[in-house]
Amino acid sequence: MTELLSHFLVSLSAVFFIVDPFGIVPIFLAITAGSPPEKARETAARACLTAFGMMTFFALFGGAVFKIFGISLSAFRIAGGLLLLMTALDMLRAKPSGTRTSPEETEEGAQKDDVALVPLAIPLLSGPGAIATVVVLMSQGGPGVLPAAAVLLSIAITFIASYFILRGAALVQRVLGRSGMAILERTMGLILAAIAVQFVADGALDLIAPARPH
Repeated sequence: MTELLSHFLVSLSAVFFIVDPFGIVPIFLAITAGSPPEKARETAARACLTAFGMMTFFALFGGAVFKIFGISLSAFRIAGGLLLLMTALDMLRAKPSGTRTSPEETEEGAQKDDVALVPLAIPLLSGPGAIATVVVLMSQGGPGVLPAAAVLLSIAITFIASYFILRGAALVQRVLGRSGMAILERTMGLILAAIAVQFVADGALDLIAPARPH
């Protein structure tokens, strides 16, 4: 039970911090500027539902997809850890959106009628780093239904929280202010960096272990 709780807490922290809904608040406000409040809330809901579906799909079937392409879970743990580390470093510099979307994509998204799918759901809420994270977490939980359920529950909690954060984006930005947002991003980035290093270390040990003499 202790191991399951620990796996759940690590999963929730990793998923929430890599999705980073607080970091998306300024972009969400920019691309929904001029929209009625009802439209902005609908956009937030559709984006979170789409991202939830994408992340859940890869959590359940990502391992099988990578096996088809001959990618080992150890190699994917290292790759996922490096992606997480890149995101964490951007967050430590208070630049959370740097690895997810370009300024051109953000500007193009602001001009679209429906921004819920692109760029909000993909790649802002469910980018490569987030997808890699859930696949790695599913592989680290071990056999059984409960570890997998812990990861899926973490995804669900993350996107429920993300919806309410984006729904109240203007209030969040006013309450935290620029300094508060920067402090929050750096704190989340530091924790995410530690999780990323652990992913890389676990993957490297798994790759080296078969080569060790018995």
